[in-house]
Amino acid sequence: MCGIAGFISHSDFRSFTDDLNRAGEAFSHRGPDDSGSYLDGTQGIGLAHRRLSIIDLSEAGHQPMSNHEGSLHIVYNGEIYNFMQIRRTLVNRGHRFLSSTDTEVLLKAYQQWGAACLERFSGMFALAIWDSRRQQLVLARDRLGIKPLYYYHKNNTLLFASELKALMAFKAFPRLIDDGAL
Repeated sequence: MCGIAGFISHSDFRSFTDDLNRAGEAFSHRGPDDSGSYLDGTQGIGLAHRRLSIIDLSEAGHQPMSNHEGSLHIVYNGEIYNFMQIRRTLVNRGHRFLSSTDTEVLLKAYQQWGAACLERFSGMFALAIWDSRRQQLVLARDRLGIKPLYYYHKNNTLLFASELKALMAFKAFPRLIDDGAL
């Protein structure tokens, strides 16, 4: 079980960067094998990942993973059961792979079909793909919600994480209880 977290905000980027590091530490138990982050202050985006290596134990599976142009970046938690079938389709369309991970298949599928690629995936997953050309973040999880993905949005700031504990690492995340909902 891996962990993902991230933010988009153009206000106080440095503070969000520090918070993202704390968020990654908050779910370190989800991925003891590797960790990484992607930060772009000009676009106000930060992604973090903790890895539990299951498919392709090599460094080629490191996340955040980027395409060769550096315009797409993904953090992902889960398992795509039909990734080999999708990979064969992508190879037939001219895509080349550097790893045997389902993460790279997800990234290339997005590159090929955009967000419509999500309709092709069978599995349990939560993912974030940052498309720097479109300045668009795609957040998605599997249809049954097996893999958690929590988010918070306010005042042009979006925070997300695999666990509420990681969301709480962000100072901008409110710690209020909705008495009516309770």
